[in-house]
Amino acid sequence: MDEDGPSGTGGICDGRVVVVTGAGRGLGRAHALAFAAEGARVVVNDLGVGLDGRPGPDGPAARVVEEIRAAGGEAVAHGGDIATGAGAESLIRTAVETFGRLDTLVGNAGFLRDRMLVNLDEDDWDAVIRVHLKGHFLPLKHAAVHWRAEAKAGRTPVARVVHTGSGAGLLGSVGQANYSAAKAGIVGLTLVAAAELARYGVQVNAVAPAARTRMTEHTFAAAMAAPADGFDAMAPENVSPLVVWLGSAASAGVTGRVFEAEGGRITVMEGWRPGPTADKGARWTPAGAGELARELLSAAEPPGAVYGA
Repeated sequence: MDEDGPSGTGGICDGRVVVVTGAGRGLGRAHALAFAAEGARVVVNDLGVGLDGRPGPDGPAARVVEEIRAAGGEAVAHGGDIATGAGAESLIRTAVETFGRLDTLVGNAGFLRDRMLVNLDEDDWDAVIRVHLKGHFLPLKHAAVHWRAEAKAGRTPVARVVHTGSGAGLLGSVGQANYSAAKAGIVGLTLVAAAELARYGVQVNAVAPAARTRMTEHTFAAAMAAPADGFDAMAPENVSPLVVWLGSAASAGVTGRVFEAEGGRITVMEGWRPGPTADKGARWTPAGAGELARELLSAAEPPGAVYGA
């Protein structure tokens, strides 16, 4: 699929078809509106659940679609559960059948069930891992199957995937073992997907956002008040420009990377890489290994602080 979609706004996503999961509120809504403003046709996915993942009273995806259409854009709602194979397959099929193509997938759906480890129930662990990690994997898998078929048919796509990570997945967060583990898993998934899917014209990156949403309103309570200078640093709309750029053809050559985005700040995150090392060419004793470990640690960069520690 080359970049020959219908003309529209002249934005950097003009003619592209973009799927955004969890797009009924918060960051996902901001992303969907921003993509539409740059000319994309958008599939707005949202299950309409509450903050804890349980059924909610309304269908926010339809409201976002109405906003996009009112502004002159094109969008369609999808209310399926993307953490199931059928729901994820339906999501990708909706994009292709409605708009004739798929160019960008933004994984954003998620919720919280925060507990300290000693109080964290198995159900709360499974539910958060399911929606965040499985809910990123399954849409990615079905999108990748579609793009591989396009590439093999001689229509190599200019495809983009943007996953939603978190500082909790990079540094850890007290009271959020399930969420931190899921977000760390999303980073690993991103790196593998970037390596495996490059041959099919697909770039895969992740963004770790800091913004005020239903999931973070308590974390950023101090930043809830209107800013005196007129710039709301915690607005989710601040994260969307980077996501839109990563989801566009303009980001050519950028893949397998993780960015932090907060307010007006964008940071390239540098992950695990070898630090101080030593090799004596033979097996260590426990005491010797411990002595060396302390020497190496004294020469290593200290880790970032765990959130809430």
